[in-house]
Amino acid sequence: MQLSKPADNVARIPTVIADDVHIVYRVHGAGSGKGSATSALSRIISRKRAAGVREVHAVRGVSFTAYKGEAVGLIGSNGSGKSTMLAAIAGLLPTESGAIYTNGQPSLLGVNAALMNELTGERNVVLGCLAMGMTPSEVKRRYQDIVEFSGINEKGDFISLPMRTYSSGMGARLRFSIAAAKRHDVLLIDEALATGDQAFQKRSKARINELRKEAGTVFLVSHDNASIRETCERTIWIEHGELVMDGPTEVVVRAYEKGERPDR
Repeated sequence: MQLSKPADNVARIPTVIADDVHIVYRVHGAGSGKGSATSALSRIISRKRAAGVREVHAVRGVSFTAYKGEAVGLIGSNGSGKSTMLAAIAGLLPTESGAIYTNGQPSLLGVNAALMNELTGERNVVLGCLAMGMTPSEVKRRYQDIVEFSGINEKGDFISLPMRTYSSGMGARLRFSIAAAKRHDVLLIDEALATGDQAFQKRSKARINELRKEAGTVFLVSHDNASIRETCERTIWIEHGELVMDGPTEVVVRAYEKGERPDR
C-alpha cells in the first residue's frame, strides 16, 4: 500500500527505483550425490535442474521509489525479506524478475560487513577507507575522527589490537564509523545500529542526518522501532516478501505494532 507521494511543487531526484522486484533463492538438497562436483557438472552438461532443489520466493513484486535526502526505514518480522531487499539494492543479489535502478553507488553496511579479523582495528580502518575510494591523504586526515567516533579506545588501546579480540558490538561500531566517514549516494544499513551504548547510537543518528543533508539516501533495517522513528521520516513494511505499507514512519510503524494490515 502506497501512502506517501512527493508534493506537487517540490522536485525530487530518485536514487533507488524498485520495479516489481521478485527474488528467489534456490536451495539444493543433500544426499544421493546431489552435492558432488561430478553430479553438478553432469547437470550443467545436460542442462537439467537437480532433483530436490527447493525455491524460496524471498521477495514478491516489491515496488517503490526512494529520493535524495530521504531516510527510509524497512520493518517486518524475521525472514520477511528486508535484508534480502537491501542486498539486492546493493547489487549483491540478482532479481528473478523486475528490476532495481540506482542513481549512484549503493553501499551496504551490515553487522557482518567484511573486516579482517587477523588485522588490527587501525589497519582495518585504513584498508576500509581505501576500499571506499578515499585517497591515502584523506584516510590520514580522517583517521582520528573515525577512531573517536567509534569509541573503540574509550576503555583502552583496542584500535591497535586484532579485530578477533573485539566484541560484536565493538566490531559493529567500527564498521559504521568507517562507512560513515565517506559521503554515500545510497547508504544501506542492516541492523548495524543495534549495538553500542546510547551515546554511540546518538552519534550514529546524527551522522545519518548529516549524510541526508549531503544529498544522500539512507535505508535502515532495524527491529528497534524507536530507532526507526527517530531516524526515518518514511518507512516501508515488508512481510512474507510483500510490500504491506509505504508511508510516513509514525503511521506505518503504529500499524505494524498493532498488526493492522491495510485493506487492499
